[in-house]
Amino acid sequence: MRIGFYIFFIAFLTGCTSPTESNTYRGLASFKEESACYDRTTEPYTPVVDTHLHYRPFNGKAIPFEEVNDYLRRTTVRFANVYGIGQMLPPNSTCLNYSKCPGVPVLPTTRNDLVNAANMAENPPNDLHLTLSMTFTDLSNPESTIALMELYEKEYPGFFHWMGEVNLVKQAQFNNQHVAATPENINQWADFMTALRLRNDPITIHSDIGNDDEPTRYLYLMEKVLDTYPDNKIVWAHMGLSYEQIRLRAEEHIDILSRLLNKHPNLMLDISWRLLDDYYFKRPSNQSVYIDFLNKYSTRILPGSDFVAFKGNSYEIYQQELKATSRILQYLDDDAFRHIALGDNYFKLLKLDYQAPQVCS
Repeated sequence: MRIGFYIFFIAFLTGCTSPTESNTYRGLASFKEESACYDRTTEPYTPVVDTHLHYRPFNGKAIPFEEVNDYLRRTTVRFANVYGIGQMLPPNSTCLNYSKCPGVPVLPTTRNDLVNAANMAENPPNDLHLTLSMTFTDLSNPESTIALMELYEKEYPGFFHWMGEVNLVKQAQFNNQHVAATPENINQWADFMTALRLRNDPITIHSDIGNDDEPTRYLYLMEKVLDTYPDNKIVWAHMGLSYEQIRLRAEEHIDILSRLLNKHPNLMLDISWRLLDDYYFKRPSNQSVYIDFLNKYSTRILPGSDFVAFKGNSYEIYQQELKATSRILQYLDDDAFRHIALGDNYFKLLKLDYQAPQVCS
């Protein structure tokens, strides 16, 4: 009885909340060198990396930085991209959800990025690997991008190693003054895309393929980006899908993605946002098709939750989003699981000194 009390008391002091939380998952150090193989029969299917995580909201109060980090510690995630949200509502607006406030502008800003950087400077976690991302860029008005990148580097030298999520075309924000970039605008990205390439920094781009009325309405914009900047590391967010396009045939979707992946070796896809699972991956007629696709292109896929840390969200919601966006990973073959879920693609993309464990045979 007394021994049990002491074990409970020590666990309480060290922050071990329950046998199902962080004390049972692999720590950051286990990815630093050769470690025990990953047993898929007993260890979770959720990934060790969340490459699409918004630490800041569109407006209003955010979940505190350290609290979001605690969410990661309570799951399998040990590596994460710290996105802000670059397109924010006006600071004097009471609107929290832009979709409910048509006409209220959602425009690019540096506000969230600088808060993220300040939080990282003040509270750098030693048990998580976090990659700060620049989300401020206005792709339809890119002239100031280089100057702002230089400002970021001056204020927070060596902090930022990613750009995005930035919007090439996001139909959901058309009613909030978002304007899709044009081919002419894309040509104007040359200086900051060169800077990203020299820094070895990827860029994550939100670019809708189309909508249910015009399935490939905006595809030409992403094709223009890929043709113009073939040497940049480009991550296509959400596999190009959106709530405006929930009825694209799986075969047509996969044909588009396969063609572009084959043509552009530096292109990667992220499978963030539960929209993919809700409307595409888990449909009985689609699941096996997408599993085959992810197995075939397993070195080109990154996992992510697309969780937004506004104050109304919670750990339970993050956990739900992580499980939903990762559900398909449990059906992948071992090589694909190691590349995607165990972080191999992420480590290689950023040239990190970490390695994914082998999957137990």
